[in-house]
Amino acid sequence: MDLIIAGVILLLLSVVGTPMFALIAAVALLAFHNAGIDTAAIIVELNRLADFPALIAIPLFTFAGYLLAESKAPQRLMNFVQALFGWMPGGTAIVALCTTAVFTAFTGASGVTIIAMGGLLYPSLLNHGYPEKFSLGLMTTSGSLGLLFPPSLPIILYALVAKISLDTLFLTGLVPGIFLLMVLSAYSIRIGNKARVKLVPFRIGTVMSAFKDAAWELPLPFIVIGGIYGGIFTATEASAITAFYVVIVEVFVRRDLKLFSDVPRVVRQSMVLVGAILVMMGAALGLTNYLIDQEIPKMLFTFISQFVSSKVVFLLILNVFILIMNMIEIFSAIIIIVPIIVPVAMQYGVNPVHLGIIFLLNLELGYMTPPLGLNLFLSSIRFGKPLPSVYKAVLPFFILVLAVLLLITYVPHLSLLFAGGDR
Repeated sequence: MDLIIAGVILLLLSVVGTPMFALIAAVALLAFHNAGIDTAAIIVELNRLADFPALIAIPLFTFAGYLLAESKAPQRLMNFVQALFGWMPGGTAIVALCTTAVFTAFTGASGVTIIAMGGLLYPSLLNHGYPEKFSLGLMTTSGSLGLLFPPSLPIILYALVAKISLDTLFLTGLVPGIFLLMVLSAYSIRIGNKARVKLVPFRIGTVMSAFKDAAWELPLPFIVIGGIYGGIFTATEASAITAFYVVIVEVFVRRDLKLFSDVPRVVRQSMVLVGAILVMMGAALGLTNYLIDQEIPKMLFTFISQFVSSKVVFLLILNVFILIMNMIEIFSAIIIIVPIIVPVAMQYGVNPVHLGIIFLLNLELGYMTPPLGLNLFLSSIRFGKPLPSVYKAVLPFFILVLAVLLLITYVPHLSLLFAGGDR
């Protein structure tokens, strides 16, 4: 009876807007107390969190991403890709896909991409003759495009919680991420041909000029990916190198930002997100520790296996479950759900690295899934469109991303190409 009353109280608190971390911590405290376990076990999890070697990558990569967002780097990057691909029938759309993917990879799943890049890319798409519905759908999709590319924050979180190699997961996301970009680019070319959009003539002088202008920012993805893949440094070391490089370039070389006024402001803004994530992790890991101690994953597998014996059916159910959870709250979904589903999925022969790619692709899809997808609300506000119009605009992109998700789910070799010993 006490548990029912407590559950009702927690539900009411969530309705009135109580922070998610407070609710998770309350559930953890209640669970430990009810089981007769000292609630200090939650603090033990906080101490364990501080010992994660890759933890430092979260604030450093987030800071670097926010610093890039505050500079003129997005404009320079867009100009270069426009000069390179603008001559193609779907060139401007491909420009939007590529620039937002890189931008989202560095800024993480925070909605910054739609807000920051929307003012640059949406008018450009319309001016070149792309249909308004297509342009709106593409920009809505772009808000989460790139989460499979390093140094995406959800990749780091998944690796920490699932206790797998961050370097491996960074590399594993490349092929599925590039494949998704290719599928969306092919669709963009089809729309560009159909709409007879304006083409930007290819001029080598323009390309070289744009390359020179963006020369300091363009190496960043190659530094991160090439350094890790080449064994020069780890993902954690890459975060420190990236943050240092971005500060030097944007403050001292480009001079887009001022050291004593802009940098402290960006630190404050980026660390608000980092602080929220770390508090959430601290509370959620305490709860997951209780769930694992009570053998909930084992009980869950026993229950599921009574009804589902096929790996194919299990993966389908898993995708639906993850998608629903990601629509509700992405970071808590990663922190709470991953430790529970990883042991269950392994019982069905699903590789934890492959599961990570499935989870991250579901995350991209969850951002654009009606009615709760965050990108839908951000796009509606940013471009002044009613939500039903955004729902219709994003539908073709939703179907394409869903198709890629199903392909990646049932063809694991696409994900495990760089997994090495984690296959």
